[in-house]
This record gives sequence, structure tokens and C-alpha cells, in this order.
Amino acid sequence: MKKHWYDYLWIFSATYLILGFFNIIFAWLGMLCFLLPLLIAIFGGDKMYCNLFCGRGQLFSLLGKKLKLSRNKKPPVFLHKKWFRYGFLAFFMVMFGQMLWVTYLVGMGERPLSQHVKLLWSIKLPWHWAYYGGVTPWVAQFSFGFYSVMLTSTVLGIITMALFRPRSWCVYCPMGTMTQLICQAKKPKIKK
Repeated sequence: MKKHWYDYLWIFSATYLILGFFNIIFAWLGMLCFLLPLLIAIFGGDKMYCNLFCGRGQLFSLLGKKLKLSRNKKPPVFLHKKWFRYGFLAFFMVMFGQMLWVTYLVGMGERPLSQHVKLLWSIKLPWHWAYYGGVTPWVAQFSFGFYSVMLTSTVLGIITMALFRPRSWCVYCPMGTMTQLICQAKKPKIKK
């Protein structure tokens, strides 16, 4: 099977996580993984990002299939259910909104910069070594918060990959759910 340039986007996902470990400001690169799927769904009307360009999904495939780190079992049925996917999306959006609120408070000077990453939204990991100053505090705060979101979703994806099939995360990925909702909204309604 012929390889394409986009078959190597897993390198971007892995590099992103590594760079954010050493310099938190690289977390801003993750905005590409946030905006591109939405823009492709809005203007293209499809889930091309998820199907071809998602480096995280490729990374899970590589770890699960090639390195055999997956049990390769069918994921539980509830992961496919709308109530779970939409509920997880809502929870994720609340966490994202909370991250933006903290960034706003730091930007307004009402809260000091917090140099930690929150894993699974609750475990505070000190991350001070990855911040060297030189940027506006709100920019750094957004970096810590966004990296927390990206690291948490990666950890959840790795856990899901290890327990089930390699790309089981894709079943309930918040970005995948959002792009699916956008694509459904863009479909022309068939009148009866």
C-alpha cells in the first residue's frame, strides 16, 4: 500500500507532546488539532480530518497494531451510544470553558499564573521546568491549560487503546463528535 504524506502525521502528535514537556508554549501548536477538524467539517462537510489527518488516531494505531500494545478487543457498546458521546463532549467542553476562564482571570491580573498541568482534570502535575517566561502570563496560562486538555485526552486514548482496539478513542473523541454534528447539520434535509 502506497504511503502518503498524511500517513506520517502521528509524528506531529508525538512531537507535540514531547515539545510541551520541555517548553509549554509549544502547547499552542495543539490549536491546529482543534481548529482544522472543525474547519474541514464546516467547509468540506465531511470527517476527512478524522479519517485521514488525525495524527493522534494514527499514533494509537501505531502503538496498538504495530507495537502490539492493544488487546484488540471490541470496545463496550456504551462508548458508541449518543448519550455517552454527547455527555463526554459536554463534559470536555465544560473543562475547556473552565480552562478559558482561568486564562481570562490570569490575563486580567485577578489570578496568578499556575505552572502545572492537570492530568485527567484533577491531578496537578508540577510543570514549572517547561516555562521560561518571556510571554504574557495569559499566553502561558492558556498553554498550561491546553496542554492539560491534550495530555488528558491522549492518556484516555492510550488507556482505551490498551484495553480495546487501537482507535477506540475515536469512537468517543470530542472532536470527532463535534465534526459529526457539524456534518449532520450541513446535510440537506430530505422533505417527506
